Amino acid sequence: MATSGPDFAMTDFLGALTHAVRPDGGRPLVVHDDELETIPAGAVPNPTTLRIAGKLPTSTFELFRQVIPAGESSDMQRHYHETVHFVISGDGHSDIQDAEPDKFETVTWTSGSFVYTPPWTWHRHYNDSTSEPVEFLTIENSRLLALFGLARRQSAGLATFDEARARFDTSGEDK
Repeated sequence: MATSGPDFAMTDFLGALTHAVRPDGGRPLVVHDDELETIPAGAVPNPTTLRIAGKLPTSTFELFRQVIPAGESSDMQRHYHETVHFVISGDGHSDIQDAEPDKFETVTWTSGSFVYTPPWTWHRHYNDSTSEPVEFLTIENSRLLALFGLARRQSAGLATFDEARARFDTSGEDK
């Protein structure tokens, strides 16, 4: 089955999604916190700690447990997928690109908040505490977009919004 391109057929794609989850020894129905897989530092440009629930048999979304240390932030990034962060603990704020591409909005959040990041918008999450980490449950539909061949992510590191925009042109290429 083609997942993108001229041979792609939505009916084939939807027909391949089943109502039954087919777990096995490598893809169980339950993954405990101590079984989450830590993404090695340097493997992704995000300087936060990311642990993935990658063994769950999800086919369209990904789950992470993310920790931002006290006084630090995630990287300035954008990606094609949608993301929701549920704030397990901590307080902070996020800079998220506005509908007008040259502006961003700053939103504040605390434990129990849900933070939505729209597709292909520059964003960065900040821990406002000087002593306590922030912890998120991060849910993204990146697996679904990967099935369509649309997985794309860019990181500008610890840059500001203006620095990220200046570094990447409107086509998304690094200058």
